[in-house]
Order: sequence, then C-alpha cells, then structure tokens
Amino acid sequence: MKKAHLALLAAALGYFVDLYDILIFSIVRTKSLSGIGVAESDLASTGVLLLNLQMVGMLVGGLFWGILGDKRGRLSVLFGSILLYSVANLANGFVTSVEGYALWRFVAGIGLAGELGAGLTLVNELMSKEQRGWGTTFINLSGIFGAMTGAVVGGWFAWQTAYFVGGGMGLLLLVFRLGVAESGLFENVKQQSTVARGNFFSLFRNLEVTKKYFAILFIGAATWYLAAILLTFTPEIAKAMQIATPPAVPKVVLFGYTGFALGNLTCGWLGQYLQSRKKALMVFVTFMALATAFYFVAAHQSATWYYACIFLIGFGTGKNTSLFTIAAEQFGTNIRATATTSATNFIRAFAIPYTLLFDALQKTQGAVTAAALVGVLAFGLAFWAMFQLKETFGKDMNYVE
Repeated sequence: MKKAHLALLAAALGYFVDLYDILIFSIVRTKSLSGIGVAESDLASTGVLLLNLQMVGMLVGGLFWGILGDKRGRLSVLFGSILLYSVANLANGFVTSVEGYALWRFVAGIGLAGELGAGLTLVNELMSKEQRGWGTTFINLSGIFGAMTGAVVGGWFAWQTAYFVGGGMGLLLLVFRLGVAESGLFENVKQQSTVARGNFFSLFRNLEVTKKYFAILFIGAATWYLAAILLTFTPEIAKAMQIATPPAVPKVVLFGYTGFALGNLTCGWLGQYLQSRKKALMVFVTFMALATAFYFVAAHQSATWYYACIFLIGFGTGKNTSLFTIAAEQFGTNIRATATTSATNFIRAFAIPYTLLFDALQKTQGAVTAAALVGVLAFGLAFWAMFQLKETFGKDMNYVE
C-alpha cells in the first residue's frame, strides 16, 4: 500500500497545481489583459480567444499524453506534462503582448492536459477496488484547494506573481515525483506483445465503448459550463443583471470551489455508502441543474446572492468524484490512460463551443439569456449521458479491450 499512497499523494498534489494553473487565467483575465494594453471593450472577446487557445492545447495534449501513457507508462506523462506546463506558466508571467500570451496559454494547455488523466489512471490501478473511490475523492479535493489558492493569489497579488507561483509549485513537485512507482497492471500488459496499447481509434470501433466515452464527456462538460461561462464571464453577466455592487471574480471562484470541495466529499461518501457511483452521479447532476436554474432566478438580487448561487452550483460539481472514477473503470488497461486522459481534456475543451456560443448569443440576446441557453444545452447533454453509463463500483480493472 505504500506505493499506492505515494502515488496518491503525488497525483493529488499534481492536481492541486494543475487546477490552479488551469483557472489562473480566468481569475486574472481582466487585470492581466488590461496590464498588457487591451482595451476594455475587447476584454471579453480577447479572453474567449486566449481561453480557447488554452483548451485547444489541452485537446492536442490530451491525445498525446494519453497515448504516451499507454505506450510508455503513466509515469512518463506525470513527469513530462508537469515540466511543460510549469515552464509555460512561468513564461506567462513575462508576456507583454496578446500574441505572446496566446502562445504560452496554448503551450500551457498541452502540458496541463496530461496531469489529471495520468494521475487518476495510476492511482486507480494501484489502489484496491473497494478504496479507489476514496482515492479519487482525495485527488479531486486537492485540486479544488488548488483552485481556491489560485483565487486567493490572483486576487491579492499582481497577475505576474500568480503565474510565477503556479510555475514554481510545478517545478518543486517534479522533484517529489522521483520516488513514485509505475503501475503493476501496466507493466503486466506491457509484457504482452500481442496486446495493442494506446490506440485512440479503438474507442470508436465498438458502439458500446463509444457511447460510454461520449457519455463521460457530456456529463463532465457541465462542470466546464460553470468554469468557462459563469465564473469566467462573471463581470459581463453581473453587469447585465444590473447588480449594484458587482461580484469580484476571485471571490466568485473561491465560493464556487468551496462548494465544489464540500460536494466532492459528499459525492465520494455517497458513492461509497450506496456502493453505486452511478446513483451518486445522478443525484449530483440533478442538484447542479436545479442550482443553476435557481442562479438565473435569484443571483441578480445582490453580490451576496450571486456568491450563494455559485456556491450551490459548485457543490453540484462534486459529481466529478464519481465521474472520474467511472471513467478509469470503464476501459481496459491497454487503452485506460488514452481514454481517461483524452476524456478529461475533451471535457475541458467543451469550453470552446460553450464560450463561442455564449459570445455569439450575448451580442443579440444579452449575457444573461446567452448563459442560460448554453446551460440548457449543457445539462440536456448531461442528462442523456447519465443513462448511457453502467455501474462500475467494485469492478476488477485487470483486463484489456
């Protein structure tokens, strides 16, 4: 169990830095873009561009790191990805133009793509089938604290400092990972020369496997509706709601991820108590949808109401605890890293169509209506997807596709 515990700690700390670095742009978007000379009228459109370039980087990285994880091992991804995104975030602190900012957010996206999927795959393969749900809960909780730390650092310090902190933490963690061991399940499959490893297209050769893969994407994408729309574009939405004292973005992120932390623990406990990840997932997706509907009814009253609504939606995103464990349990060892790593990043990449749709709709419908319509799409897909997944609690992961 010592190997499993060390891998769990390394993955948890990695997700702490990972989520800090993913969200730090949303947190410092306004002041960093203003700091390099972007006009106030262009803050939203430039923000969409940079956020989407980061997400495109994650799409590229999700495929690259996922395939590498099944071909060369989970550890190769944990070392390579953290080095790349740490260097990129340090470079972000020195940018002086939109072009430079765009380049390094894209590079950071490639690096960030490998962290969560490889960590989840490694930990779920090393832990017992009875306890791996708690492992995912711990990893998620650590990531949430990373996001909350980003909100504090981004709110209190200069935007350049926020990037330097993220890059520095990543390089420190890289040294810690030298003692982490590779997955035994991967090593066993590696010895089987007849088993194809890391074939992304094998996810689409069987209808049942393909449905499972897309179901995971659609459920996870609801989280990025919160992060990419409601959190990132709080200034625009709050202005359209005519809130007298506009809510501060760092504080909104802090409330959202405080709710996420509590929801993560609750969802992890509920899945273990019910011995059903799927039931826990259904409860939390439903709660998140209802909380989002309440947001559009009540958040306009004041900044306090806005924070409260974001907290409730954040609580609903605790569904990721069950979802990420299910994602790792759905696929065989020979494509597990490919499926899990690509899925976690394709989920994040839903920020691209969601933000583009939001940006297009707000020009004619206004920010509030635009955000609501994107939400209807996001939750419609999530509810369809919930009925496509099978229960995986206690499933033996020692198999190949």
